[in-house]
Amino acid sequence: MSFARPLLVISRCLGFEACRYNGIGLPNDIVNQLLPFVDVLTPCPESDIGMPTPREPIRVVVEKGERILYQPETGKEFTKIMNAYLKRILPSLNQADGFLLKSRSPSCGLWDVKQYPARDNNNVNGKTAGFFGLAVKEHFPHHAVEDEGRLTNFTLRERYFTQIFQSAAFRAMAARRSMKDLVDFHSQTKLLVMATNQSAQKQLGRLVANPDKRPVEQVLADYGPLFQKALSKGATRGRVVNVLMHALGYFKTVLSAKEKAHFLDLMEDYREQRIPLSAVTSVVKSWIERTDEEYLRQQVFFQPYPPELAAISDSGKGRDY
Repeated sequence: MSFARPLLVISRCLGFEACRYNGIGLPNDIVNQLLPFVDVLTPCPESDIGMPTPREPIRVVVEKGERILYQPETGKEFTKIMNAYLKRILPSLNQADGFLLKSRSPSCGLWDVKQYPARDNNNVNGKTAGFFGLAVKEHFPHHAVEDEGRLTNFTLRERYFTQIFQSAAFRAMAARRSMKDLVDFHSQTKLLVMATNQSAQKQLGRLVANPDKRPVEQVLADYGPLFQKALSKGATRGRVVNVLMHALGYFKTVLSAKEKAHFLDLMEDYREQRIPLSAVTSVVKSWIERTDEEYLRQQVFFQPYPPELAAISDSGKGRDY
């Protein structure tokens, strides 16, 4: 199976350049694993606005509800120049399929950036997002947006990989502007969307039915954001189990009682967060090849991203977020 190459926006310090405030870079195993399969843009907001490397640290200060990007050692404020940079760069990233940003960074951090109550107060009073990180979340609310720390969690990593590769698949399909290709895409992603958002699945089906015979460009313009929104919710374990039970029905006449029992045990292990989803779908894929089940073979639910990426070891708990 071939996969379209996602376009990812990755923080430059994650292995591309030693541009952090202390003059070092942070090569990342997940980034290195992704690079053969993706295309990248590598901004560093702090370097891009002209700050030198190395440099004195900056911090996010929130005074009277106003977010300020401040450098305590020099007393300089970078809020205005950073906001101008964000206004300039964000529209240029509209084709991106996902973002992988540096955690805890006052520019790129998404959730865990230290927040200070005043320029002259060194007591942390909360956590927030960095300037670039917050702008990305606001401008791309349904994109795959993660930091390198959270992607050590297997569940989040599977969700992220699924989002970026299926976003890229939609972009590649949409570029052909073919209603037939859209119908095929919708059919192939049916179980995947069923596992994430059944309401969206029905809406997507109505769009593809196209009763008003709208031009394909209009249908694609509506389908793309809704598809992306559906995947952004992430699959719940309950819905995934429902999809797996649906798939099991295709093999009810060819499996032995022991095979069915083993599969039900695997699903229970998955439901109880003891094993990753790929451990269960690998069994279904073996049945697909054994029985030549063509409909399920076409379902990207069973292989939503390159299998080489499933080999990355998990260093976090496999729980949902």
